Amino acid sequence: MSTCSADLAAYLTGAGNATGAASLICGQFDTVSNQFIDTGYAIDSTYLLFSAYLVFAMQLGFAMLCAGSVRAKNTMNIMLTNVLDACAGALFYYLFGFAFAFGTPSNAFIGKQFFGLKKLPETGFDYPNFLYQWAFAIAAAGITSGSIAERTQFVAYLIYSAFLTGFVYPVVSHWFWAVDGWAGAGVVHMVGGIAGLWGALIEGPRIGRFDHVGRSVALRGHSASLVVLGTFLLWFGWYGFNPGSFNIINKSYGPSGSINGQWSAVGRTAVTTTLAGSVAGLTTLFGKRLQTGHWNVIDVCNGLLGGFAAITSGCSVVDPWAAIICGFVSAWVLIGGNALAAKLKFDDPLEATQLHGGCGAWGIIFTALFAREKYVNQVYPGRPGRPYGLFMGGGGRLLGAHIVAILAIIAWVSVTMAPLFLLLHKLGLLRISSEDELAGMDTTRHGGSAYVYNDEDPGKRDGFMLRSAQGRVEPGESTPTQV
Repeated sequence: MSTCSADLAAYLTGAGNATGAASLICGQFDTVSNQFIDTGYAIDSTYLLFSAYLVFAMQLGFAMLCAGSVRAKNTMNIMLTNVLDACAGALFYYLFGFAFAFGTPSNAFIGKQFFGLKKLPETGFDYPNFLYQWAFAIAAAGITSGSIAERTQFVAYLIYSAFLTGFVYPVVSHWFWAVDGWAGAGVVHMVGGIAGLWGALIEGPRIGRFDHVGRSVALRGHSASLVVLGTFLLWFGWYGFNPGSFNIINKSYGPSGSINGQWSAVGRTAVTTTLAGSVAGLTTLFGKRLQTGHWNVIDVCNGLLGGFAAITSGCSVVDPWAAIICGFVSAWVLIGGNALAAKLKFDDPLEATQLHGGCGAWGIIFTALFAREKYVNQVYPGRPGRPYGLFMGGGGRLLGAHIVAILAIIAWVSVTMAPLFLLLHKLGLLRISSEDELAGMDTTRHGGSAYVYNDEDPGKRDGFMLRSAQGRVEPGESTPTQV
């Protein structure tokens, strides 16, 4: 600043030079303006990266939810598949998926730029965008893995996960989210749910899921504690999943200095997400109590997640009171979907098809009914006259478009994933043998159980024992071993 003052003084003393002074002042303003622009990019990139970290934390939530929802003998298997969803998804989304999804300029069907992240970074597309979208892609793969748990060969997981994250999911996300796409929302939950539907249908139910006369038999997961832990981790991650989908936060909706900006919309989105999930959990609690006579924490957790899946589509364009309606209805969609699945002898250990596919579809319809015009124009500016919710006075255009979107997702995932699962089934690569399924995949496929309750050879111990431990009897031995 002192250098600037000295330079300006030279122009203003003596004969002076108005042109030089103006040039110097404008140059300083340009420098400050560019610094503000750089700061804005940094703020938005940091916001998007933090949101990506939250969405990635959902993988831990999926892993814990899946582990608790299966029987103990398959815990190692399901946790390994969740780890590899992230690993395989990273490679194939890097090589192909991001390009198919966001490689503009392209066409309305599929992207064709940025393979292997070539040409990044450029304006509008940077590495944080890739990381955030990758976290979404592996979430879709994680949904599908829950539907086919406890009976699927490990190689089948690797094949479908790579195909889903590298091709099937990216095409849908291009339709819905790319600048030259044509649709709106529902990508992750609908893709994962419909893919899981076909996988579970083609494999068939687990052994013992239905008795010899077709009655439903509960094959309960082994740990409610892990289910609750996974649910809370997913709840936490949803604050990156929904509010983070704005991509940027440093954007004003009104005059400079007002509180009306994207930061407020981000907060509203977090609130609608919270309310929908919470109401869905409570509704499921009392709904299942009337059906079974029990207060069941597993049902509450699934109901809560169904509410989150439903609100995801319209979280940014509806009022908090509408989110309560969304959560309430989503609980009954899940309860009804589970009843229908049992009647049709459809076996999904995580209820992923009903939860993500069913509640996700309801969320798309809900958005077409309750989206507010003001919020739609704020979140999606530049095109006045956009359709909004039917119940908010916007007519039926948005509802019609969203029905088309649901049908498009179902059709695309069906014509891609169903043949893949059928091919794996014909080649004998999809389902494990009956003997392995009854014994559990941890011991037959992964070298041992996830839980060790005693030493493999308690009679042989080398080394010294602490004096404080000499009086303790370990499981599997009658007297303490003295050294």
